[in-house]
Amino acid sequence: MVGLLATVVDVAGFVLLYKAGWPLVWAELLVLNAAALVAWTLHRSVTLSDDPFVRWIGSPAVFGIMVVTAGLVDLAVVAALSPQRTWSAALFAKMVAVAAAALVRAAAYRMVVFRIIRNEQDHPANRPTPPGQYRLSVVIPAYREADRIGQTIERVRNELGTKVESLEIIVVDDGSGDHTPQAAASANQVIVLEKNLGKGGALRAGVAAAQGRTIAFTDADLAYAPTQIVDLLTQIENGHDWVVGSRQHTETRTVVQTGWMRQAGGRLVNLATHVLLLGQYRDTQCGLKAFRSDVAQALFASSTLNGFAFDIELFHLAERWRLSLAEVPVEVEHSERTTVRAARDGLRLVRDIALVRRQARQGRYPADPGLPLKSDHHA
Repeated sequence: MVGLLATVVDVAGFVLLYKAGWPLVWAELLVLNAAALVAWTLHRSVTLSDDPFVRWIGSPAVFGIMVVTAGLVDLAVVAALSPQRTWSAALFAKMVAVAAAALVRAAAYRMVVFRIIRNEQDHPANRPTPPGQYRLSVVIPAYREADRIGQTIERVRNELGTKVESLEIIVVDDGSGDHTPQAAASANQVIVLEKNLGKGGALRAGVAAAQGRTIAFTDADLAYAPTQIVDLLTQIENGHDWVVGSRQHTETRTVVQTGWMRQAGGRLVNLATHVLLLGQYRDTQCGLKAFRSDVAQALFASSTLNGFAFDIELFHLAERWRLSLAEVPVEVEHSERTTVRAARDGLRLVRDIALVRRQARQGRYPADPGLPLKSDHHA
């Protein structure tokens, strides 16, 4: 609505001034400045009053550069397309110019904000050592995995036990209603949810119970070899707040190729996240992630989504809180079994992204997660 109002000020003001006999250039300059003032004021006070996007709109220099760049494009298009000097030709030229300037503004916005976000995320936070009884907790959500959860636990313990001297394995039964809890008895903790919540809800319960200084999660099908968690653990202990595996990383190796439909779906998900997220992440849905324990507790305690899009909400909270992030390549061994349904989960994803945006604008996410301060070197 703010964008629409600014556009009306721009177009209607231009037509009125041009019909009144103003020179084209002066009419353009006046309405462009008026529209920019409307957009600046309303975005700061309404649209982006409590949102990470305020980092762009809150910078006069960045905003000014974008306005000038888009304004020059607008002016050039109007001048080029209205040689007849009639108001109808000028109106047509102005509409084309508004569209062209909007594209330039959008592209510049993504480039600038991406650089800001990634610059913040790339530097390790180097906070004080997080609390925890174990060096590493691995949380495994499980839904109707009675036939293989025992082997999953054994493999995680065998591959990590020789490399991580203090390991906790937590299995969260997501309301399976079968023998999954009994089959997972060899885990350090087995948490049983009364009803099926979804992966996000299961992980929230597991993270709340974890006692490791670093908390990682992976899927019960072990699409990613457990030994890879050591790389994530190392990055966390080197100072990052959280680390995410990326199937789209240039160094990622896929052992068993997934179907083309799932690959296309994953790319569409990453494209859809640009509506919400500021950083251009290669892969938000990878099932291998690790966190400092205090960061994990804060993220999951503040998250609200239980289903397919819970990862995206975590990324949004991390951007809001300016957490450091490392993306690492993973070796993928895809499983044939999946609970993801493209059409159903695609619609839910769109709905959940809209929900997160609405909750963000309504101020429902904590502004300060209460994490220990970063070291002075990287603050």
